[in-house]
Amino acid sequence: MPFGNTHNKFKLNYKPEEEYPDLSKHNNHMAKALTFDIYKKLRDKETPSGFTLDDVIQTGVDNPGHPFIMTVGCVAGDEESYVVFKDLFDPIIQDRHGGYKPTDKHKTDLNHENLKGGDDLDPHYVISSRVRTGRSIKGYTLPPHCSRGERRAVEKLSVEGEIP
Repeated sequence: MPFGNTHNKFKLNYKPEEEYPDLSKHNNHMAKALTFDIYKKLRDKETPSGFTLDDVIQTGVDNPGHPFIMTVGCVAGDEESYVVFKDLFDPIIQDRHGGYKPTDKHKTDLNHENLKGGDDLDPHYVISSRVRTGRSIKGYTLPPHCSRGERRAVEKLSVEGEIP
């Protein structure tokens, strides 16, 4: 379980207003988007792998953010999180990514010949650069919800280059 009591179903014995987190001093996208009505609607939902709304929001509840830095404040546990908790994720994604709507499609172009710029960089200032990647492999949960065994299976897939 990723967080302390987020999988505790006994919490459903309490009214939503008793479980709804106090986000009044938080500065993150989750705190902006999570209304009481959304919490009430989604709090008893979970993905097929068992990820709950409280799993989604716990990192943002625990880390209120910085007054000058807007953090996301939530995580997805698996690909189904984006469907089950759509009412929370869609406005967060739209806010965080400058209006990116659920109907928008990401444009991917992996042809290196289409890259523009960079040929005039001064080598005295640009010594190195890096590319950050993330992983999402269909059929495996995401890191916030991954078990040790599943992490090892993902590592094996990555090392052996047998990613489907």
